[in-house]
Amino acid sequence: MRVRLAYGETGLPVDLPAGRTTVVEPGYLPRVADPAETLRNALREPVAGPPLRELVSPGQTVAVSMCDGTRPQPRHLMIPAILDELDGVVDVDDVTILVATGTHRANTPEEIADMLGPGLAAAVRVVNHDARDADSLVWRGEHGNRVPVWLNRHWVEADVRITTGFVEPHFFAGFSGGPKLVAPGLAGLETVLTLHDAARIGHPSATWGICEGNPVHDDIRAVTAAVGDVAFGLDVLLNRDKEIVAAFGGSIFQMHAEARRAARELAMRPVPEPFDVVVTTNSGFPLDQNLYQCSKGLSAAATVVKPGGTIVCAAECRDGFPDHGDFRRVLTSAPSPRALLADIESRPTTLPDQWQVQVQAKIQSKARVIMHTGHLTPAELAEAHLEYTADIATTVADLLLHAGPDARVCVLPEGPQTIPYLA
Repeated sequence: MRVRLAYGETGLPVDLPAGRTTVVEPGYLPRVADPAETLRNALREPVAGPPLRELVSPGQTVAVSMCDGTRPQPRHLMIPAILDELDGVVDVDDVTILVATGTHRANTPEEIADMLGPGLAAAVRVVNHDARDADSLVWRGEHGNRVPVWLNRHWVEADVRITTGFVEPHFFAGFSGGPKLVAPGLAGLETVLTLHDAARIGHPSATWGICEGNPVHDDIRAVTAAVGDVAFGLDVLLNRDKEIVAAFGGSIFQMHAEARRAARELAMRPVPEPFDVVVTTNSGFPLDQNLYQCSKGLSAAATVVKPGGTIVCAAECRDGFPDHGDFRRVLTSAPSPRALLADIESRPTTLPDQWQVQVQAKIQSKARVIMHTGHLTPAELAEAHLEYTADIATTVADLLLHAGPDARVCVLPEGPQTIPYLA
């Protein structure tokens, strides 16, 4: 059987044995007939709280947070919907769009133009959040479970604050979207490192689809509730084609809870037993830009691979490890994944990029991981205790032959857009 894997911008067809392959995909919904109308309705008929236009007065300044370029958020639709709704009340010169980078690199002007459309990018002020720039941060106290909170100055000093994002299961925060567009999205490095420390991420409830009782998301909500001061949240759900299938607006926690319920039904699928081999992706571009992001696709596969089994991941990784940040240095700093995991869990403080490394080390301690990528060499992957394959179909056939006649393979063509779990 031929399965098309989400890979880069073009996809990757792979032939797998029909009688031994289980394909797990998200429920597919066609895009809404009129995305602009759907977004407008979410702004005017919120899940909870007043409509957006009633929350803003003439002369006020507005800050709007949006995802960075590693996320497939339809910013070119969502940001104009908000600006249109505020037209006649707020001057566009009083609006600042904040790219919620968290600890990621800043997006280039060209990337921002691609994210918003060149006309909008030139017409509105867009600022990359920088978690490492102390002058751009404001101290907001300690909240949640002893989280030291530094937030973006533009966000804190705005009269009205609006989040925009999209909701899907997240590998250690439960779900994306909602309050994550405040923290870690607009938080300082110390705040992010605390939210993502080894103890929180190592907790058994810090996983896909769980928010309440998840120490990561519990503190994200606590920080946002205490000092995020969000007037309105707007989130969407996307199908595998990155198209809007639903929109939710209103008071951020009620809105996000409703969006999570819908996302869970769309994206989480039960399977009866674990598999010898799991083929996964990182959902194609822009999510598979680098190996750092691939922890999500690998984590989705790890939920249903047998201990000692094999995960095969197809991810373009056009941005390499990437070269910026500390991910590569930390990931390659120990002789084995188990040694790396032990080193992380023994440290009293959090390493930069530790959360992605910790998750990846846990996965590689459980299963063999083989990558198919066009931008990392076999030698570079070996540094990170990963293997390389140029031909997924042949590799899977060899793995099944070695595992025996009853061995089976699970395929996640959309990677973390679908989260399988053992029923």
